[in-house]
Amino acid sequence: CLEGKFGLASVLHSCLLYVVMGNLLKVLTCTDLEQEPNFFLDFENAQPTEAERETWDEVDVVLKDALAILDELQAYKGAGQEIREAIQNPNDEALQDQAWAAVVPLVGKLKKFYEFSQRLEAALHSLLRALTSETYDDPTQHLEREQALAKQFAEILHFTLCFDELKMTNPAIQNDFSYYRRTLSRMRINNVPAEGENEVNNELANRISLFYADATPMLKTLSDGTTKFVSENKNLPIENTTDVLSTMASVCKVMLETPEYRSRFSSEETVSFCLRVMVGVIILYDYVHPVGAFVKSSKIDMKGCIKVLRDQPPNSVEGLLNALRYTTKHLNDESTTKTIKSMLQ
Repeated sequence: CLEGKFGLASVLHSCLLYVVMGNLLKVLTCTDLEQEPNFFLDFENAQPTEAERETWDEVDVVLKDALAILDELQAYKGAGQEIREAIQNPNDEALQDQAWAAVVPLVGKLKKFYEFSQRLEAALHSLLRALTSETYDDPTQHLEREQALAKQFAEILHFTLCFDELKMTNPAIQNDFSYYRRTLSRMRINNVPAEGENEVNNELANRISLFYADATPMLKTLSDGTTKFVSENKNLPIENTTDVLSTMASVCKVMLETPEYRSRFSSEETVSFCLRVMVGVIILYDYVHPVGAFVKSSKIDMKGCIKVLRDQPPNSVEGLLNALRYTTKHLNDESTTKTIKSMLQ
């Protein structure tokens, strides 16, 4: 019918124009969500291949300490009582000594957590170097064929969200460190030798203070570290890095919403791990990508990811929904659709 009315050449021209315009539109919108990666990323059993081994060993040394760091942070009780008594009784030297004796070992722990964040950033750089290399054509191939490295990347994200959740609910951390700095400053003015001063010099104390001043210090370490990785590798397009993040989010979403994949998880713990990683990588993408995760052109299917979260038992995901609500960078931008904003209300 079309051919009779317009002639074959005209129809072919229209089709060609449609394809060209379609491809141009696809480039301009930078999204290809219908091409979601569809494979099972084995978060439980992935083992490094010979090609992955060197990077994997390097990162494994750091990750082995991650659990102990979380345990120490969870057990962190602070010196609130001793500090209160010392402040209320400024002339009681015994109480001042007690508060100082309580705070010094705690500051040692806070320093240890901060130093671990630096090691974590170095591990992240090693993984990003491997996952954005030219070994494979695209992020999907990298994550599918380098599953042990993808698993380590996921473990870093999981640790980051766990650490920041614990830190956010523990005001003692900043109170202890502030008291330590004030007391140390007073001791220096009065020329009193201070135990613990050698452990944290002034420059380090400033860096530690800035680290804990952030609501989500480990996430900030990762986002700054990823941005730094991009700026240090100028020959690497930023998309190579952000596409690894968006692909990881898509892989998690697809595994969680596909019964065939989800049934392969041996425990509900892996489901929770997968949910946390999906949220962590969305937040990281939102910080690192120039326009964030919530715009229409985002390579992350935000509606789909939020729906996956909403489909879980509410008490198991409220913390993750809050992380999207309160720790992302671009959610409240004008470019974020009303649908996404209302889904997160």
